Amino acid sequence: MNILDTLSSLINQSGFAGFIAAGGWKNLVMVFVAFILLYLGIKKQFEPLLLIGIAFGCLLANISYFPGLSEELNATNALYHPDLWDAFLDSASPYYHSYGHILTHGGFLDLLYMGVKSGLYPSLIFMGIGAMTDFGPLITNPKSLLLGAAAQLGVFIAFFGAILLGFTGNQAASIGIIGGADGPTAIFLTSKLAPELLGAIAIAAYSYMALIPLIQPPLMRMLTTEKERKVKMEQLREVTKTEKIIFPIIVTSFVVLLIPSTAPLIGCLMLGNLFKESGLTDRLSDTAQNALMNIVTIFLGISVGATTIGMKFLTLETIKIVVLGLCAFGFSTVGGLLGGKVMYKLTGGKVNPLIGSAGVSAVPMAARVSQREGQKYNPSNFLLMHAMGPNVAGVIGSAIAAGFLLAVFG
Repeated sequence: MNILDTLSSLINQSGFAGFIAAGGWKNLVMVFVAFILLYLGIKKQFEPLLLIGIAFGCLLANISYFPGLSEELNATNALYHPDLWDAFLDSASPYYHSYGHILTHGGFLDLLYMGVKSGLYPSLIFMGIGAMTDFGPLITNPKSLLLGAAAQLGVFIAFFGAILLGFTGNQAASIGIIGGADGPTAIFLTSKLAPELLGAIAIAAYSYMALIPLIQPPLMRMLTTEKERKVKMEQLREVTKTEKIIFPIIVTSFVVLLIPSTAPLIGCLMLGNLFKESGLTDRLSDTAQNALMNIVTIFLGISVGATTIGMKFLTLETIKIVVLGLCAFGFSTVGGLLGGKVMYKLTGGKVNPLIGSAGVSAVPMAARVSQREGQKYNPSNFLLMHAMGPNVAGVIGSAIAAGFLLAVFG
Protein backbone atom coordinates (compact mmCIF):
# COMPACT_ATOMS: atom_id res chain seq x y z
CA MET A 1 0.00 0.00 0.00
CA ASN A 2 1.33 3.44 -0.97
CA ILE A 3 1.09 5.66 2.10
CA LEU A 4 1.25 8.86 0.06
CA ASP A 5 -1.60 7.74 -2.19
CA THR A 6 -3.64 6.82 0.88
CA LEU A 7 -3.03 10.20 2.50
CA SER A 8 -3.84 11.97 -0.76
CA SER A 9 -7.08 10.02 -1.04
CA LEU A 10 -8.06 10.89 2.53
CA ILE A 11 -7.34 14.58 1.96
CA ASN A 12 -9.30 14.65 -1.32
CA GLN A 13 -12.28 13.05 0.40
CA SER A 14 -12.22 15.37 3.40
CA GLY A 15 -14.31 18.42 4.04
CA PHE A 16 -11.21 20.60 3.78
CA ALA A 17 -10.97 19.64 0.11
CA GLY A 18 -14.64 20.51 -0.21
CA PHE A 19 -13.94 24.13 0.78
CA ILE A 20 -11.40 24.36 -2.06
CA ALA A 21 -13.62 22.63 -4.64
CA ALA A 22 -16.00 24.59 -6.89
CA GLY A 23 -18.59 26.44 -4.81
CA GLY A 24 -16.94 25.38 -1.55
CA TRP A 25 -16.25 28.98 -0.56
CA LYS A 26 -19.99 29.42 -0.01
CA ASN A 27 -19.92 26.63 2.56
CA LEU A 28 -17.02 28.35 4.29
CA VAL A 29 -18.97 31.62 4.44
CA MET A 30 -21.94 29.78 5.97
CA VAL A 31 -19.65 28.21 8.58
CA PHE A 32 -18.72 31.75 9.68
CA VAL A 33 -22.42 32.71 9.61
CA ALA A 34 -23.07 29.74 11.91
CA PHE A 35 -20.37 31.01 14.29
CA ILE A 36 -21.99 34.47 14.31
CA LEU A 37 -25.42 32.98 15.04
CA LEU A 38 -23.96 30.90 17.86
CA TYR A 39 -22.40 34.07 19.29
CA LEU A 40 -25.72 35.92 19.11
CA GLY A 41 -27.59 33.03 20.65
CA ILE A 42 -25.11 32.29 23.47
CA LYS A 43 -23.44 35.62 24.23
CA LYS A 44 -26.23 38.04 23.32
CA GLN A 45 -29.07 35.63 24.23
CA PHE A 46 -31.06 36.32 21.05
CA GLU A 47 -33.74 33.57 21.02
CA PRO A 48 -31.16 31.03 22.26
CA LEU A 49 -33.60 28.12 22.44
CA LEU A 50 -33.93 28.13 18.67
CA LEU A 51 -30.99 30.17 17.40
CA ILE A 52 -28.39 27.82 18.88
CA GLY A 53 -30.04 24.82 17.22
CA ILE A 54 -30.41 26.63 13.89
CA ALA A 55 -26.77 27.73 13.99
CA PHE A 56 -25.50 24.25 14.77
CA GLY A 57 -27.69 22.72 12.04
CA CYS A 58 -26.19 25.25 9.64
CA LEU A 59 -22.70 24.26 10.74
CA LEU A 60 -23.35 20.51 10.38
CA ALA A 61 -24.89 20.85 6.92
CA ASN A 62 -22.13 23.06 5.53
CA ILE A 63 -19.23 20.91 6.72
CA SER A 64 -20.71 17.65 5.43
CA TYR A 65 -22.14 18.51 1.98
CA PHE A 66 -20.01 20.17 -0.71
CA PRO A 67 -21.31 20.85 -4.25
CA GLY A 68 -17.81 20.50 -5.72
CA LEU A 69 -17.24 16.97 -4.42
CA SER A 70 -18.52 13.82 -6.10
CA GLU A 71 -22.10 12.64 -5.66
CA GLU A 72 -20.75 9.45 -4.12
CA LEU A 73 -18.87 11.32 -1.38
CA ASN A 74 -21.85 13.57 -0.65
CA ALA A 75 -24.17 10.58 -0.55
CA THR A 76 -21.88 8.90 1.97
CA ASN A 77 -20.88 11.80 4.21
CA ALA A 78 -23.59 14.46 4.00
CA LEU A 79 -26.11 14.85 6.83
CA TYR A 80 -28.46 16.89 4.63
CA HIS A 81 -28.90 16.34 0.87
CA PRO A 82 -30.42 19.29 -1.03
CA ASP A 83 -30.45 17.20 -4.22
CA LEU A 84 -32.86 14.74 -2.59
CA TRP A 85 -35.22 17.54 -1.65
CA ASP A 86 -34.93 19.04 -5.14
CA ALA A 87 -36.14 15.70 -6.51
CA PHE A 88 -38.84 15.60 -3.82
CA LEU A 89 -40.19 18.95 -5.07
CA ASP A 90 -39.77 18.28 -8.81
CA SER A 91 -43.05 17.06 -10.29
CA ALA A 92 -41.11 15.54 -13.22
CA SER A 93 -38.99 13.40 -10.89
CA PRO A 94 -39.92 9.80 -10.07
CA TYR A 95 -39.26 10.73 -6.44
CA TYR A 96 -41.76 13.60 -6.37
CA HIS A 97 -43.20 13.82 -2.83
CA SER A 98 -41.57 10.48 -1.99
CA TYR A 99 -40.72 10.35 1.71
CA GLY A 100 -39.67 6.75 1.15
CA HIS A 101 -36.80 7.90 -1.06
CA ILE A 102 -35.72 10.35 1.68
CA LEU A 103 -35.85 7.61 4.30
CA THR A 104 -33.75 5.30 2.14
CA HIS A 105 -31.10 7.73 0.95
CA GLY A 106 -31.29 10.64 3.38
CA GLY A 107 -28.89 11.57 6.15
CA PHE A 108 -29.58 12.38 9.79
CA LEU A 109 -30.71 15.94 9.10
CA ASP A 110 -32.87 14.85 6.13
CA LEU A 111 -34.83 12.59 8.46
CA LEU A 112 -35.34 15.40 10.98
CA TYR A 113 -36.35 17.80 8.21
CA MET A 114 -39.29 15.59 7.27
CA GLY A 115 -40.98 16.87 10.42
CA VAL A 116 -40.63 20.42 9.09
CA LYS A 117 -41.78 19.58 5.56
CA SER A 118 -44.86 17.76 6.83
CA GLY A 119 -45.78 20.63 9.17
CA LEU A 120 -45.46 18.37 12.23
CA TYR A 121 -42.98 20.43 14.26
CA PRO A 122 -44.69 23.84 13.95
CA SER A 123 -48.04 22.28 14.89
CA LEU A 124 -46.60 20.57 17.97
CA ILE A 125 -44.90 23.81 19.02
CA PHE A 126 -48.28 25.54 18.76
CA MET A 127 -49.65 22.89 21.12
CA GLY A 128 -46.97 23.82 23.63
CA ILE A 129 -47.67 27.53 23.16
CA GLY A 130 -51.36 26.89 23.76
CA ALA A 131 -50.59 25.02 26.99
CA MET A 132 -48.50 27.97 28.21
CA THR A 133 -50.92 30.73 27.16
CA ASP A 134 -53.61 32.42 29.21
CA PHE A 135 -56.36 33.66 26.89
CA GLY A 136 -58.04 35.44 29.80
CA PRO A 137 -57.03 38.99 28.74
CA LEU A 138 -58.41 38.34 25.24
CA ILE A 139 -61.67 36.89 26.61
CA THR A 140 -62.05 39.87 28.93
CA ASN A 141 -61.42 42.37 26.15
CA PRO A 142 -62.52 40.88 22.79
CA LYS A 143 -61.67 44.19 21.09
CA SER A 144 -58.07 43.00 21.34
CA LEU A 145 -58.80 40.78 18.35
CA LEU A 146 -58.98 43.93 16.23
CA LEU A 147 -55.49 44.95 17.32
CA GLY A 148 -54.21 41.47 16.50
CA ALA A 149 -55.78 41.79 13.07
CA ALA A 150 -54.37 45.29 12.54
CA ALA A 151 -50.89 43.99 13.34
CA GLN A 152 -51.03 41.69 10.31
CA LEU A 153 -50.66 44.78 8.08
CA GLY A 154 -46.99 44.02 7.44
CA VAL A 155 -47.82 40.55 6.12
CA PHE A 156 -49.70 41.93 3.16
CA ILE A 157 -47.48 44.94 2.53
CA ALA A 158 -44.43 42.66 2.38
CA PHE A 159 -46.37 40.27 0.13
CA PHE A 160 -46.99 42.95 -2.47
CA GLY A 161 -43.43 44.23 -2.07
CA ALA A 162 -42.09 40.74 -2.78
CA ILE A 163 -44.27 40.48 -5.90
CA LEU A 164 -42.82 43.79 -7.15
CA LEU A 165 -39.29 42.43 -6.57
CA GLY A 166 -39.98 39.44 -8.80
CA PHE A 167 -40.85 36.69 -6.32
CA THR A 168 -43.59 34.23 -7.21
CA GLY A 169 -46.93 34.31 -5.39
CA ASN A 170 -45.94 31.33 -3.23
CA GLN A 171 -42.61 32.89 -2.31
CA ALA A 172 -44.17 36.30 -1.63
CA ALA A 173 -46.73 34.73 0.69
CA SER A 174 -43.97 32.97 2.63
CA ILE A 175 -41.92 36.17 2.91
CA GLY A 176 -44.93 38.22 3.97
CA ILE A 177 -45.76 35.95 6.90
CA ILE A 178 -42.53 37.10 8.59
CA GLY A 179 -44.60 40.16 9.52
CA GLY A 180 -46.68 37.98 11.80
CA ALA A 181 -43.61 37.67 14.08
CA ASP A 182 -44.41 34.00 14.60
CA GLY A 183 -41.54 31.64 13.82
CA PRO A 184 -43.51 28.35 13.76
CA THR A 185 -46.18 29.88 11.50
CA ALA A 186 -43.52 31.21 9.12
CA ILE A 187 -41.86 27.79 8.99
CA PHE A 188 -45.20 26.00 8.52
CA LEU A 189 -46.28 28.18 5.60
CA THR A 190 -42.87 28.31 3.93
CA SER A 191 -42.41 24.53 4.12
CA LYS A 192 -45.67 24.19 2.20
CA LEU A 193 -45.35 27.00 -0.35
CA ALA A 194 -41.65 27.83 -0.83
CA PRO A 195 -39.37 25.31 0.90
CA GLU A 196 -36.40 26.57 -1.12
CA LEU A 197 -36.57 29.79 0.96
CA LEU A 198 -37.02 28.13 4.33
CA GLY A 199 -33.54 28.82 5.74
CA ALA A 200 -33.55 32.53 4.90
CA ILE A 201 -37.14 33.07 6.07
CA ALA A 202 -36.67 31.17 9.33
CA ILE A 203 -33.51 33.05 10.26
CA ALA A 204 -35.09 36.40 9.33
CA ALA A 205 -38.24 35.63 11.33
CA TYR A 206 -36.45 34.54 14.50
CA SER A 207 -33.83 37.29 14.24
CA TYR A 208 -36.46 40.02 14.11
CA MET A 209 -38.43 38.38 16.93
CA ALA A 210 -35.27 38.48 19.05
CA LEU A 211 -34.75 42.15 18.14
CA ILE A 212 -38.25 43.27 19.19
CA PRO A 213 -36.89 45.32 22.13
CA LEU A 214 -34.75 47.27 19.63
CA ILE A 215 -37.14 47.52 16.66
CA GLN A 216 -40.45 48.42 18.31
CA PRO A 217 -39.71 51.23 20.84
CA PRO A 218 -38.62 53.84 18.23
CA LEU A 219 -41.80 53.17 16.23
CA MET A 220 -43.89 53.36 19.41
CA ARG A 221 -42.46 56.75 20.30
CA MET A 222 -42.75 57.99 16.72
CA LEU A 223 -46.45 57.16 16.32
CA THR A 224 -47.83 58.01 19.77
CA THR A 225 -47.88 61.19 21.83
CA GLU A 226 -46.58 61.44 25.38
CA LYS A 227 -50.17 61.96 26.56
CA GLU A 228 -51.24 58.72 24.90
CA ARG A 229 -48.31 56.78 26.35
CA LYS A 230 -49.25 57.91 29.88
CA VAL A 231 -52.80 56.53 29.71
CA LYS A 232 -53.52 54.20 32.63
CA MET A 233 -55.98 51.45 31.79
CA GLU A 234 -58.55 49.97 34.17
CA GLN A 235 -57.97 46.58 35.73
CA LEU A 236 -59.39 43.65 33.76
CA ARG A 237 -62.25 41.61 35.19
CA GLU A 238 -61.65 38.07 36.36
CA VAL A 239 -62.44 35.42 33.75
CA THR A 240 -64.39 32.35 34.85
CA LYS A 241 -63.12 28.81 34.35
CA THR A 242 -66.13 28.03 32.17
CA GLU A 243 -65.23 30.87 29.80
CA LYS A 244 -61.66 29.64 29.53
CA ILE A 245 -62.81 26.10 28.70
CA ILE A 246 -65.39 27.16 26.13
CA PHE A 247 -63.09 29.64 24.37
CA PRO A 248 -60.70 27.17 22.67
CA ILE A 249 -63.59 24.98 21.55
CA ILE A 250 -65.49 27.87 19.97
CA VAL A 251 -62.39 29.40 18.34
CA THR A 252 -61.33 26.06 16.85
CA SER A 253 -64.80 25.33 15.48
CA PHE A 254 -65.30 28.78 13.95
CA VAL A 255 -61.82 29.38 12.53
CA VAL A 256 -61.32 25.89 11.10
CA LEU A 257 -64.77 25.92 9.49
CA LEU A 258 -64.01 29.36 8.03
CA ILE A 259 -60.46 28.54 6.81
CA PRO A 260 -59.87 24.75 6.94
CA SER A 261 -56.16 25.10 6.12
CA THR A 262 -55.60 26.65 9.58
CA ALA A 263 -56.60 23.38 11.28
CA PRO A 264 -53.08 22.08 12.11
CA LEU A 265 -51.98 25.33 13.79
CA ILE A 266 -55.22 26.55 15.36
CA GLY A 267 -56.27 23.02 16.33
CA CYS A 268 -53.01 22.28 18.15
CA LEU A 269 -52.90 25.75 19.75
CA MET A 270 -56.37 25.38 21.20
CA LEU A 271 -55.92 21.73 22.19
CA GLY A 272 -52.86 22.68 24.22
CA ASN A 273 -54.85 25.47 25.88
CA LEU A 274 -57.74 23.09 26.63
CA PHE A 275 -55.29 20.72 28.32
CA LYS A 276 -54.27 23.64 30.54
CA GLU A 277 -57.68 25.11 31.31
CA SER A 278 -59.70 21.92 31.81
CA GLY A 279 -57.86 21.25 35.05
CA LEU A 280 -58.16 17.50 34.44
CA THR A 281 -55.12 16.89 32.24
CA ASP A 282 -52.27 18.44 34.18
CA ARG A 283 -49.85 15.71 33.06
CA LEU A 284 -50.66 16.33 29.39
CA SER A 285 -50.42 20.09 29.83
CA ASP A 286 -47.07 19.74 31.59
CA THR A 287 -45.77 17.44 28.84
CA ALA A 288 -46.89 19.83 26.09
CA GLN A 289 -45.30 22.81 27.85
CA ASN A 290 -42.02 21.16 28.75
CA ALA A 291 -40.85 17.77 27.45
CA LEU A 292 -42.63 17.83 24.08
CA MET A 293 -41.93 21.51 23.49
CA ASN A 294 -38.23 21.07 24.26
CA ILE A 295 -37.81 17.97 22.08
CA VAL A 296 -39.58 19.51 19.10
CA THR A 297 -37.64 22.78 19.50
CA ILE A 298 -34.38 20.84 19.23
CA PHE A 299 -35.50 18.98 16.10
CA LEU A 300 -36.98 22.10 14.51
CA GLY A 301 -33.92 24.27 15.07
CA ILE A 302 -31.39 21.75 13.78
CA SER A 303 -33.40 20.79 10.70
CA VAL A 304 -34.19 24.39 9.74
CA GLY A 305 -30.51 25.28 10.10
CA ALA A 306 -29.64 22.42 7.76
CA THR A 307 -31.45 24.16 4.90
CA THR A 308 -28.90 26.98 4.93
CA ILE A 309 -26.51 25.16 2.60
CA GLY A 310 -24.16 27.75 1.08
CA MET A 311 -25.08 27.19 -2.55
CA LYS A 312 -28.79 27.67 -1.70
CA PHE A 313 -28.51 30.41 0.91
CA LEU A 314 -25.95 32.85 -0.45
CA THR A 315 -28.05 34.48 -3.14
CA LEU A 316 -29.49 37.90 -3.93
CA GLU A 317 -32.88 36.49 -2.93
CA THR A 318 -31.67 36.08 0.65
CA ILE A 319 -30.78 39.78 0.91
CA LYS A 320 -34.19 40.71 -0.48
CA ILE A 321 -35.88 38.44 2.06
CA VAL A 322 -33.98 39.99 4.98
CA VAL A 323 -34.98 43.52 3.86
CA LEU A 324 -38.59 42.56 3.15
CA GLY A 325 -38.79 40.74 6.49
CA LEU A 326 -37.72 43.87 8.33
CA CYS A 327 -40.32 45.90 6.41
CA ALA A 328 -42.98 43.31 7.21
CA PHE A 329 -42.15 43.39 10.89
CA GLY A 330 -42.03 47.18 11.00
CA PHE A 331 -45.36 47.65 9.21
CA SER A 332 -47.02 45.05 11.45
CA THR A 333 -45.92 47.06 14.48
CA VAL A 334 -47.20 50.24 12.81
CA GLY A 335 -50.53 48.58 12.00
CA GLY A 336 -51.02 47.56 15.62
CA LEU A 337 -50.10 51.03 16.91
CA LEU A 338 -52.48 52.75 14.48
CA GLY A 339 -55.23 50.38 15.59
CA GLY A 340 -54.43 51.32 19.18
CA LYS A 341 -54.69 55.02 18.36
CA VAL A 342 -58.09 54.46 16.77
CA MET A 343 -59.26 52.70 19.95
CA TYR A 344 -57.83 55.53 22.03
CA LYS A 345 -60.00 58.00 20.12
CA LEU A 346 -63.15 55.84 20.09
CA THR A 347 -62.97 55.14 23.84
CA GLY A 348 -62.32 58.74 24.79
CA GLY A 349 -58.75 58.10 25.84
CA LYS A 350 -59.30 54.93 27.89
CA VAL A 351 -57.05 52.68 25.75
CA ASN A 352 -53.29 53.15 25.75
CA PRO A 353 -52.26 52.77 22.09
CA LEU A 354 -48.95 51.22 23.13
CA ILE A 355 -50.71 47.88 23.60
CA GLY A 356 -51.37 47.82 19.84
CA SER A 357 -47.70 47.06 19.15
CA ALA A 358 -48.17 43.79 21.04
CA GLY A 359 -50.53 42.66 18.27
CA VAL A 360 -47.58 40.95 16.62
CA SER A 361 -47.57 37.39 17.86
CA ALA A 362 -44.20 37.21 19.62
CA VAL A 363 -45.58 36.00 22.96
CA PRO A 364 -44.90 37.40 25.55
CA MET A 365 -41.95 39.54 24.44
CA ALA A 366 -44.03 42.11 22.56
CA ALA A 367 -46.37 42.54 25.54
CA ARG A 368 -43.36 43.12 27.81
CA VAL A 369 -42.06 45.82 25.48
CA SER A 370 -45.45 47.59 25.68
CA GLN A 371 -45.32 47.34 29.47
CA ARG A 372 -41.78 48.69 29.65
CA GLU A 373 -42.49 51.65 27.35
CA GLY A 374 -45.66 52.53 29.24
CA GLN A 375 -43.89 52.58 32.60
CA LYS A 376 -41.22 54.94 31.26
CA TYR A 377 -43.85 57.67 30.94
CA ASN A 378 -46.12 56.65 33.81
CA PRO A 379 -44.40 54.58 36.55
CA SER A 380 -47.78 53.55 37.99
CA ASN A 381 -48.86 52.07 34.67
CA PHE A 382 -49.25 48.30 34.35
CA LEU A 383 -50.03 47.44 30.75
CA LEU A 384 -48.77 43.85 30.64
CA MET A 385 -52.11 42.05 31.01
CA HIS A 386 -53.82 44.55 28.70
CA ALA A 387 -51.09 43.98 26.10
CA MET A 388 -51.40 40.19 26.42
CA GLY A 389 -54.86 40.43 24.83
CA PRO A 390 -53.56 41.76 21.48
CA ASN A 391 -50.48 39.56 21.86
CA VAL A 392 -52.38 36.26 21.94
CA ALA A 393 -54.80 37.66 19.36
CA GLY A 394 -51.75 38.10 17.15
CA VAL A 395 -50.96 34.39 17.47
CA ILE A 396 -54.44 33.56 16.23
CA GLY A 397 -54.25 36.31 13.59
CA SER A 398 -50.96 35.12 12.13
CA ALA A 399 -52.26 31.54 11.94
CA ILE A 400 -55.39 32.76 10.14
CA ALA A 401 -53.29 34.87 7.76
CA ALA A 402 -51.10 31.83 7.02
CA GLY A 403 -54.17 29.67 6.48
CA PHE A 404 -55.63 32.24 4.09
CA LEU A 405 -52.39 32.44 2.08
CA LEU A 406 -52.12 28.65 2.04
CA ALA A 407 -55.68 28.36 0.78
CA VAL A 408 -54.97 30.86 -2.00
CA PHE A 409 -51.56 29.61 -3.12
CA GLY A 410 -51.38 26.04 -1.82
